[in-house]
Amino acid sequence: MSQRTLKPEECYFYCDPTQFEFETTETVPPLEGIIGQERAVRAMEFGLMVKKHGYNIFITGPIGTGKSSYAQTIVKEVAKTEAVPDDWCYVFNFEDPSQPLALRLPSGKGAHFVKDMQRLVESLKSEIPKAFDADDYERQKAEIYRNYQEVRAQLFEELANLAEEQGFVLKRSSSGFVTVPIVDGEEISSEDIAKLPEDLKEELEKKTSELQFSSLHVMRRIQAAERAMKEQIKELEKRIGLFAVGYLIDELKEKYQEQTEIIAYLEAVQKDILENIDDFRQTEEESAPFPWLRRKETVGEKYRVNLIVDNKDTIGAPVVVDTNPTYYNLIGRVEYENKLGTMTTDYALIKAGSLLKANGGYLILQARDVLANAGAWEGLKRVLKTGEACLENLGEQFSLLAMSSLRPQAIPVQVKVILVGSPYLYQLLYHYDDDFRKLFKIKADFDAEMAVSRERMSQMASFVASHTKRAGLFPFDRTGVARLVEHSARLAGHQEKLSTHFNEIVEIIAEADAWTRLMGDELVRAEHVARAIEEKVYRSNTYEQKLQQLLAEGTILLDLTGEKVGQVNGLSVIDSGDYAFGRPTRITAVTYLGREGIINIERETKLSGRLHDKGLLTLTGYLAAKFAQKVPLSLSASITFEQMYGGVDGDSASSTELYALLSSLSGLPVRQDIAVTGSVNQHGEIQPIGGVTEKVEGFFKACKLMGLTGKQGVIIPVQNIVNLNLHAEVVTAVREGKFHIYPISTIEEGIEILTGVPAGSMDENGSYPPETVYGRVAAKLAEYNDLLQQAKTENDEE
Repeated sequence: MSQRTLKPEECYFYCDPTQFEFETTETVPPLEGIIGQERAVRAMEFGLMVKKHGYNIFITGPIGTGKSSYAQTIVKEVAKTEAVPDDWCYVFNFEDPSQPLALRLPSGKGAHFVKDMQRLVESLKSEIPKAFDADDYERQKAEIYRNYQEVRAQLFEELANLAEEQGFVLKRSSSGFVTVPIVDGEEISSEDIAKLPEDLKEELEKKTSELQFSSLHVMRRIQAAERAMKEQIKELEKRIGLFAVGYLIDELKEKYQEQTEIIAYLEAVQKDILENIDDFRQTEEESAPFPWLRRKETVGEKYRVNLIVDNKDTIGAPVVVDTNPTYYNLIGRVEYENKLGTMTTDYALIKAGSLLKANGGYLILQARDVLANAGAWEGLKRVLKTGEACLENLGEQFSLLAMSSLRPQAIPVQVKVILVGSPYLYQLLYHYDDDFRKLFKIKADFDAEMAVSRERMSQMASFVASHTKRAGLFPFDRTGVARLVEHSARLAGHQEKLSTHFNEIVEIIAEADAWTRLMGDELVRAEHVARAIEEKVYRSNTYEQKLQQLLAEGTILLDLTGEKVGQVNGLSVIDSGDYAFGRPTRITAVTYLGREGIINIERETKLSGRLHDKGLLTLTGYLAAKFAQKVPLSLSASITFEQMYGGVDGDSASSTELYALLSSLSGLPVRQDIAVTGSVNQHGEIQPIGGVTEKVEGFFKACKLMGLTGKQGVIIPVQNIVNLNLHAEVVTAVREGKFHIYPISTIEEGIEILTGVPAGSMDENGSYPPETVYGRVAAKLAEYNDLLQQAKTENDEE
């Protein structure tokens, strides 16, 4: 029975510092781009190139792979080459004040337009009163009034003459004119009229009625003349106002002649000014009796421009990173202000959201943040689907009462959204949101690892150079970079791959710099990087130390020497989030007469996960294939993880459990100085598992704690050799022959290492040699079967 053990160089990844041509990273050119993400980079470049609807980008991948940083970097580079988008502003809608108008201006002209309109209002406040204070205006106005007075006097005279002819005198009253009859040359009162004879009274009443009709006719003519006078004065004021306003508006129309929307707005402004010319003529005292109600401060306010998107300082297309994408921060909002206890709003209180600020460019969002804010995700999708942003307050959508509010004109939006999120969120949205797959057609998938190559290691050196220069840290020498590359391989869990979790690399770089300073050096070397890694582990391995203490005290029962029947040392991984370590655990199996099969004690006590249950059920299939081809598998067995109270999951201990069963059935003791990890299938093939490095190191630490014998070791799947990146102390023990690692590919190899007895091969009769492990197992199972048959026969006879 040949037993292969791993050589020291097979147990870890070694980065040769001499392959680097530099002495320190000070001479290394900075990194350009990102390392090891060719697939994601290709997807990003394509997604940024395609400008069609729905080709927004979702960047997914593990945390810490540089997704967000890369997204901002590449998007900003692309945006610099693109045109600067237009400015947007809201102005007063003179036809419907509840629907402010959205105006587009070339980039940078929005701020000019705001100032131009401010200057216009200030000019109006001075020019209009000045124009109306001129002598010409007063002369023309007096002429109009004089003409009216002449017409009025002439009409009154005509009416007075008519009254005189009828024997009446015409007098003015508050309601118009009053006719008083004259009898015998004297005015008579209504009491005197009542005393007159009937025929004379009837004649007076008839004449009075005729005069009243004539009076009404004259009054209408006078009122018409008054209206004409007012219209003439109004026209005069418009002419004067146009004289004061026209050239100011014309200057603006000339300046913005290429913007037809601006021209139309300026014409509407001019019309409104002329219609409300008195607003600019009133003095502060004339405006209102109380200071807080004076209108002077608000004169011309409706001609203000609310510039909500200003790209005057933007270079290329805008790139907006919204770190708090609430509905209002994303879409925009209409704000309110308290005036005398009343909440009011107008177009000047409209605020743009990040979608409008990024209009014509790029918007980068964290998917989790968008989904966590009420209404934000639906609002974002609505803008992307319709291609326009409609600003409305979120509360209005859920109000039971219809409230009067502004309805700003929608603004066309053309923006490429880059969402950054986890693979879980991507799958969740893809499967449960039909709009998502239509709106985010580009997936940029960041990998957690990359293949090892000289080019990759050189890029790692460039990454170190870039980060140390940017962060003001000490440079690394070649040994420091090499040690960092080795740590990256350990993080990747593979000797032929490097980790792309650059946030963890950056942490080690920063902490290695700190230890360099504490040690009084100015160049980061391998020992500084190693110290940073060790200290980082020390800060997080409290639980591991507690378990080792319990092992040393004998509280945790674990045999690391000798042999035991039905007892094997298994290995598991405990992950506390920031630190993972291996824990050796005693696994025991007891077999006895019966047909209950294999009982998983963890499952019976609800401490077992589904994957662990699957692994145990696989054992039944293996035993049946090996030992139940001619007779039924007559077996009862119980298996458990001793002193494991927190639950068990995963199938990496299935081979260990099978060894314990085979030992119990065969009666052969197994070595306690060898721990086992590995999954097994129904054909007895050993399958790879995760956390092999942590598991091997966990058993080594236990052996070191209790005393190394030179015979201890771990059985691992042969496929996991490439996943080993053991600590230098373990590698040294392997090199000195104090610790051994056995790679295997079948159960038979493992049981031979553990028992020192050949596993045995089935002959043409389906039997195993009696002195082999499987021969002993077959004999025990046959014995169980015979006893069960005998018991059945006795029961039947009774």
